[in-house]
Amino acid sequence: MDWTLEVVIVPASDLDASIAFYRDQVGFDLDHRTTNEFMDVAQLTPRGSGCSIVIGSLPSQNAMAPGSLHGVQLVVADAEAARAELVERGVECSEVTVFDERDGGTFFGFADPDGNSWAVQQLKVRADRPLIPVEARGRFGAE
Repeated sequence: MDWTLEVVIVPASDLDASIAFYRDQVGFDLDHRTTNEFMDVAQLTPRGSGCSIVIGSLPSQNAMAPGSLHGVQLVVADAEAARAELVERGVECSEVTVFDERDGGTFFGFADPDGNSWAVQQLKVRADRPLIPVEARGRFGAE
């Protein structure tokens, strides 16, 4: 049986500010925003990812304090380039640190406006072997 991780709930104090941060500064695609009498939520997906984040007012989000999510990890093929892109968009990032010279041992981090923190790991192999092939991305809604 396959098990896929497809959504991570991110607690946020201000949905509009969080959408702006993740969409405009970090570069995630806004898949949808659903507002009705039961919820006000948004789903955003990093380009090339099969896993999205959901922010808003679902019961599971209301049970978590904004800023309490730590250690969620993103993976990129080039940490220096990814960090430079985020810094250019106004995101405060830690310096790139090489813990191990082997592929997968290079990291940097950043936090959203609430203090939820993210680790970004460099896996050079993703440049040649992405988890979701480029030709399949249009089928999943990300171009």
